[in-house]
Amino acid sequence: MTDDSAPTGGHMTPERIMIRDLARDFTRDVVLPAANRLDPEKGDMPRELIEQMGELGFFGILIPEALGGLGLGAFEYCLVAEELARGWMSVASIIARGNSFYRSVPGQGEARRDRIRRMANGQYLGAVALSEPNVGSDLSAVSCKARRDGDEWVITGSKYWCTFADGADYISVLCRLDDPDAPQGRGPTMYVSVEKPKGELPKGCTGAPIPKIGYFGWKTWELHFDQVRAPVQYAETGEGEAVESAAFALGLARAHTAARSIGCARGALEDAMAYAKERVQFKQPISDFQAIRFKLAGMATEIEAARQLMYHVCQETDAGRGGAIETSMVKLFASEMSERVTSEALQIFGGAGYTTLYPIERYWRDARLTKIFEGTSEIQLRIIADTLLGKPSVRGSN
Repeated sequence: MTDDSAPTGGHMTPERIMIRDLARDFTRDVVLPAANRLDPEKGDMPRELIEQMGELGFFGILIPEALGGLGLGAFEYCLVAEELARGWMSVASIIARGNSFYRSVPGQGEARRDRIRRMANGQYLGAVALSEPNVGSDLSAVSCKARRDGDEWVITGSKYWCTFADGADYISVLCRLDDPDAPQGRGPTMYVSVEKPKGELPKGCTGAPIPKIGYFGWKTWELHFDQVRAPVQYAETGEGEAVESAAFALGLARAHTAARSIGCARGALEDAMAYAKERVQFKQPISDFQAIRFKLAGMATEIEAARQLMYHVCQETDAGRGGAIETSMVKLFASEMSERVTSEALQIFGGAGYTTLYPIERYWRDARLTKIFEGTSEIQLRIIADTLLGKPSVRGSN
């Protein structure tokens, strides 16, 4: 079974099928060959690939038509992301550097609108610096500071897990306002967007790539800001609104992560099916053995269950009815499913799966990450439980 034979319910209009097939063909012809060549050597995705994605409109799916985008919704965004992740999860991820970032584009007036139009074409992309060495899920504890100096912000502090810090045109940095009147020096939070040359870090910012076990195709950085300056007009949010803004953006990011999880799992399933038909043991292909057949059947069922939940969440999001519990549920369910399915697929490959000779190990490594980023599975369970039951009465029991 491939995704062509999977049920789609009433969600798939002719326009959505066309968009999905466009992304599917691009993944088959461009993304997969690049991933199979570059991932084993931990190489970065080529700039030409990003430019092709820009020409196809993948960075502007959510950007309004008046600003040069396609003006579509979360549904189409996640459709494209699933297809791209079937090839290489990093490629499915980079489209967020346009679709989810256009609201944080620095500048004002026509200059800002021009940047957003370029973003829709993949020519102007962003990165975000949220976490810190001692701050992960609890973004309210950030300590990186922004101090007002005339018409500029001066940023000082460290950030962790900033993917694409080098390749982006700007970095949106979650900071704490350095307010001497705030209790214990803990002022409100805010974003400051720092423009920089493509391929470099901002002036006054140093850093090093984090040695990851997967998610290759681009680099993820640890950064240190030493009095980095940015114009005040480039602040994305009002003072004190940044954590709330980050929480809102994470809702869309979690649906996007579900799509990436499904794409990874589907790639693993399709590769495992092909291998099972080719691998002969005891004078017959292993796809004839009931143990393998049932394993593949269960994997396909789990993928489809996650996909249908994602479709529902996207429909609700586009209708303005999406909530934190639904996006947490789909992120939790799809990421946990993806780790199980990719692990089962690797098992079907046997010893061959535990080599770098087949891309199955790439899907396995990248699927494991989906349980961690955009809020760990444990954080999703906390959100779901708190929504269902209310927050615990005893502080600290979470």
